[in-house]
Amino acid sequence: MNRKIYELSNYPLISGLTLIIALVLMLGGCNSGKKSEAAAEQKNPKCKVEKSFFGMTPQGDSAMLYTLKNEKNITITITNYGGIITGIFTPDKNGKTTNIVLGFDNLEQYLEGHPYFGALVGRYGNRIAKAQFSLDGESYALAANDGNNTLHGGLEGFDKKLWSPQVIGCDERSALKLSYVSPDGEEGYPGNLSVSVTYELLMDQLFITYEAKTDKATVLNLTNHSYFNLAGEGTILDHILYINASKYTPVNDELIPTGELANVEGTPFDFRKPNIIGERFENLSGEPVGYDHNFVIDGNEGEKRLAAKALDPKSGRFIEVSTTEPGVQFYTGNFLDGTLKSGNRTYEQHSGFCLETQHFPDSPNQSDFPTTVLRPGELFVSQTIFKFGIEE
Repeated sequence: MNRKIYELSNYPLISGLTLIIALVLMLGGCNSGKKSEAAAEQKNPKCKVEKSFFGMTPQGDSAMLYTLKNEKNITITITNYGGIITGIFTPDKNGKTTNIVLGFDNLEQYLEGHPYFGALVGRYGNRIAKAQFSLDGESYALAANDGNNTLHGGLEGFDKKLWSPQVIGCDERSALKLSYVSPDGEEGYPGNLSVSVTYELLMDQLFITYEAKTDKATVLNLTNHSYFNLAGEGTILDHILYINASKYTPVNDELIPTGELANVEGTPFDFRKPNIIGERFENLSGEPVGYDHNFVIDGNEGEKRLAAKALDPKSGRFIEVSTTEPGVQFYTGNFLDGTLKSGNRTYEQHSGFCLETQHFPDSPNQSDFPTTVLRPGELFVSQTIFKFGIEE
């Protein structure tokens, strides 16, 4: 897992470093990084983190809601239950602020079950075929929670864990660091894995920085599973999308990659020129119809580069996604069916789309894919950046 490493937003790109020497990074930039939450709120009244009670878990623990604000009129709400982004509020071209992600306003609805709205996904995001893999000559059995396969970490993945929070307040940014220790054998994965994820709101960008280390060789694929709807209502079929990818990974009927890296040219998967999301649905196979595919981002793995850009022409809102990851899963909410609601919003099919930055699905069983193996002594670091804006 030889990767180039990036710090939080206030540090320049560092090239040519391996993971082992990445310990010098460790989410610095805040001096000690241990200022109190009160100090975080008082540092800059326009750029702060607020904390409130969100609900009780079945184990009797309190889940909290953290609100990140800044002078760009962007507000992001995150709960330490599942590391879930419950809301991203941004203005449109007329100044009207709307929540542009799908989610709920209370913990109870998340506990009742949902399709990973806004959640931190791990240990392994996306699918692993036949719920098993081999590593260093040893076989590991996982929970088959998606037909014959395992999906998004298993029966109780990182999306269902209560993460330890730490508010970080420095200068012009609002940041929340969440930490979790996944014990050896949890959901069938080897090694005691220490994970931290930092959400940082700076100007018009949300930085998500993932770090992890293990005491035994394991596999790892972390991502955030936010569903975006830049209009804040209706479907996303008329949104316009660009994906910086010349290749994608075709899948079988169980949505497991075949191992091929196929050219997008001449197919409905070619978003190298901006295209209306729903325009080519009739050319897609599978049921329910829609996209649920991994795209191979052009450029060098480990280098921060643009993965995708989406625009809602009516509101003018857009998001740009940049990442150090080699792939991005584009999913169009195909399995939403109107049974989930939040306030006046009903989440019908295609009510939201996901751009999940990631390593490729089923990489532990695909030797030609970029490796997802993490070994003792290595530090996993990955970063994804969402930029919010308006086009008139």
